[in-house]
Amino acid sequence: MADGQRVLGGRYLLKDKVGNGGMASVYRAQDQVLDRTVAVKIMLPQYAGDATFAARFKQEAQAAAGLSSPYIVGVYDWGHDGDTYYIVMEYLRGTDLKSGVRSHGALDPKKVAQIGSQICGALSVAHKHEIIHRDIKPQNIMVLPDGNIKVMDFGIARAKNSHLTQDNNVLGTAHYVSPEQTRGQELGATSDIYSLGVVMYECATGRVPFDGDDAISVALKQVNELPVPPSQINPNVDATLERIILKCMEKDPANRFQTADELRAVLNGYATGQSVEVAEPTRVIGVMGGVGAGATETRVMSDSTQVMARPMNSMSNTATRPNIAAAGRTPSSSFYEEPEKSNTGKIVGIVIGVIAVLALAFFLFTKLFGGSGEQVLVPNVVNTPKAEAQQVLEDAGFEVKFEDDVFDETIIAGNVVDQTPDGNKTAEKGSTVTLVVSKGPKEPDQVEVPNITDQSEQDALKMLADAKLQGKKVGEEANDAEPGTVIWQGTNTGTMVDEGTEIEYKISTGPDEQNVPGVLGWSKDDASNELSNAGFKVEYAEDYSNDYAKGRVMKQSPTGTAKKGSTITLTISLGSKDGDKVDVPNVVGKSYRDAVQILSRNFVVKLADGCPEDGEVIEQSHTGKLEAGSTIILTTH
Repeated sequence: MADGQRVLGGRYLLKDKVGNGGMASVYRAQDQVLDRTVAVKIMLPQYAGDATFAARFKQEAQAAAGLSSPYIVGVYDWGHDGDTYYIVMEYLRGTDLKSGVRSHGALDPKKVAQIGSQICGALSVAHKHEIIHRDIKPQNIMVLPDGNIKVMDFGIARAKNSHLTQDNNVLGTAHYVSPEQTRGQELGATSDIYSLGVVMYECATGRVPFDGDDAISVALKQVNELPVPPSQINPNVDATLERIILKCMEKDPANRFQTADELRAVLNGYATGQSVEVAEPTRVIGVMGGVGAGATETRVMSDSTQVMARPMNSMSNTATRPNIAAAGRTPSSSFYEEPEKSNTGKIVGIVIGVIAVLALAFFLFTKLFGGSGEQVLVPNVVNTPKAEAQQVLEDAGFEVKFEDDVFDETIIAGNVVDQTPDGNKTAEKGSTVTLVVSKGPKEPDQVEVPNITDQSEQDALKMLADAKLQGKKVGEEANDAEPGTVIWQGTNTGTMVDEGTEIEYKISTGPDEQNVPGVLGWSKDDASNELSNAGFKVEYAEDYSNDYAKGRVMKQSPTGTAKKGSTITLTISLGSKDGDKVDVPNVVGKSYRDAVQILSRNFVVKLADGCPEDGEVIEQSHTGKLEAGSTIILTTH
């Protein structure tokens, strides 16, 4: 059966393909149970065939489905149909941030801060659930028609790491990974913050900070090179935004913003014009003590650290510089550094580069081809009780090391939640397998629900976010309140709930009234059809009229606006009490078009031969009273 006709899980009818990625294809689909449009991401066959990927896919998809934020693409469902693994997400109309930057180039600094702040909102929720995204890049950020963003693929990057691939997506990801991710070290919230810094760098300048012909060369630059300050590429980037971006991209995680909330507060302050204090970035190059080593040695590249001035702004005759310390020397961690123009500096740089390349090559060689020891299969002990997992690994000839236990929503307390190296991969017999054991689900903190009724939707969401809660709009209703105002919240004010709880709310669409069509002078049938089509009920009355012919609408009530579905009363003319004669209005001096509109209620109107239709009436054939339906001839000039 073709994909366009396929139903996954007996529920999701695939419609058409809307995108391709490095590990999946995305389809627009119809949820036949809830009757809504959804996006279905189908994993490529090479991933579905890997047992380790399947296990991680299940765990990570469940975790991602538990995340709720206005800035995270909602995950509704996941599963597998035969050999096909899939994720069901909310369907969005928009474009990814990468395409947007390619089309428009560098963005306005305030817009960069707004995008960064919203991504921080998504990361904050995930990090509080102990989920690291691992693959923050503009390709995973959707820009909606209203300019807001949503982050995709939470948790999926980790599942992908369980299966080695060679595809174009590897190079695309390498542009955004942190130095510690390149080295294969333990990742934390600051790794996502580094990647977000790279994304903001690209938004601010229109290009990535490090580029190369292949993933390895780009990864080496992430570890060993400093980014060119954004203002040297785009002079519109001011000093404050530049310091924010470069602080995110510090090589040492300890020098970055430590939480998404901390970074978000700084970005919001910058975007609203507040004074923001951010230290100058570290501009010295660290020399790796060996690829994969946790520490680096900081080595200054010249005898004195020099200031690298920002480019002059076109509106000013001076360049912005940090203050220079006495005697021409500055602390090496405070200013941009420009190596002295000497052969010594060049030689040191070359040596460092060569050492890094050789170290990485040796690391990759040993990882790919193994050492001199016997290579054996590592048992997969994920979701196995701690003692049993240790025994299984020791029986297979491995040493076992335990890292600090972590909270996990899907693995019960006491079972293994992660292992390094992964199960079903080969490793040297006698080497160490590191295990992380689950502490079970983390009990969320309790917070008080604020009163969001009578607030604008934007203010209500901010109040909920400040209280560490999520908002979920569940409908709109007509109401006397201002349109866009919260008129109902699902959880009472003052109730204590778990941090991160969704608070449902409804929004007012304003009074439910609409314009009533005007039907004076219409026939009874035409008037009734017009009002019925507009959503109103119709009742009739009758009366005599000297102004409206028999059978015509002589009065309607109400006029103007009324609630949809209400009743409109039409009074139908019985004609004149004197018979069928009615008064002929005087239209001399009016335009021909206006005269026709007035007279045609009761009479047939004709234009005298040779007279212009756009002229003014100078004579009419009848005045006084006349039988309804009679012909009146108008003369114009």
